[in-house]
Amino acid sequence: MRTPSKPGNRNALGDISLLYVSVLLRAAGEEGADHEVLARQFNLDETALTSPEARISIPRFMRMGEAAIRLTGNPALGLRMGALSRPIDAGLAGLAAETAPTIGQALMKLVRYSRLTSQNSRGHPGTDPDKRLVSFYSIRPYNRFNYFVVDSVLAAWTQLARTLTGRYDVLEKVRIEYPSIGLDDLFESWFRCPVEFSATENSLILKKSAWHQPSNQAHPAMHEQLCMMCERELERIKRGWSTSDRVRHLMTPLFRGETPGLETVAARLGTSPWTLQRQLAAEGTNFRLLLDETRQQLALDYLKETNSSLSEIAWLLGFANPPAFHKAYQRWFGMSPGEHRRQMRINTNNAD
Repeated sequence: MRTPSKPGNRNALGDISLLYVSVLLRAAGEEGADHEVLARQFNLDETALTSPEARISIPRFMRMGEAAIRLTGNPALGLRMGALSRPIDAGLAGLAAETAPTIGQALMKLVRYSRLTSQNSRGHPGTDPDKRLVSFYSIRPYNRFNYFVVDSVLAAWTQLARTLTGRYDVLEKVRIEYPSIGLDDLFESWFRCPVEFSATENSLILKKSAWHQPSNQAHPAMHEQLCMMCERELERIKRGWSTSDRVRHLMTPLFRGETPGLETVAARLGTSPWTLQRQLAAEGTNFRLLLDETRQQLALDYLKETNSSLSEIAWLLGFANPPAFHKAYQRWFGMSPGEHRRQMRINTNNAD
């Protein structure tokens, strides 16, 4: 088995299994694009694409999706990805979901074990069984590079419910956080229910009859065994993280528009501020240093891997205003963020 993944060993914005990249390539191919050319463009060979352990960074996945949309001319390629998604495309988590007793339980398992195939600094998906709701975290600011991510996730969850029920009318409502891109009729036709854009969250609300419907692939014994395997893998991942790793991982989604405090992070870890300080000191660091280091790495990744504006990045990093971000960046790298972004793009173009 692979070595437990740590936040410090990855792109700070997160990474995703190539299982999902394979779905993107299939969708691009179905839409008439040469998916082999697309894979080569992003240096992905057959060995990587057939490895269940291989991953790429979230920013690289988003650039690949944007390239696929340009090649196909289909801005709703994420819906196509969802339609082509199979439980196995979510790895072990997908198999656990497929064998669950009901559709609601299937979606809850898929969400619970999503960390086995993806890590995103923005947050984690969630469920609310009382409301029959499955939600995907915010990935603001939205642009042409990440619309398809929301579309593909919501569509894949919908496709799972359709596959396991044998029916299309499984949804009551869809909420999408980004504003309408002029394809409202297409989205409502695909999801077969009202779709609200500029919503407060990205989520699906299932019909009561669908949420409680038994899965046509239910298998109690296999489901129990698969869930045990998933739980062991989750625990193995957690054991591979130091306290510093856990703090960095929790900090990142809390940055938006504010600076997370020691008390907030300690509460999320289920410990006291004093205990957290002591644990970090034993690892040779402290909360303030981790806060600064995490911001520094994220700032570099946002500049290098995204087209977000400097004001958006300042907000994503929790600075009070753009000048505060500029001052911190000058301290970290000895130059302004704008100048550093220009240098990185020149270097990238020269390398190409």
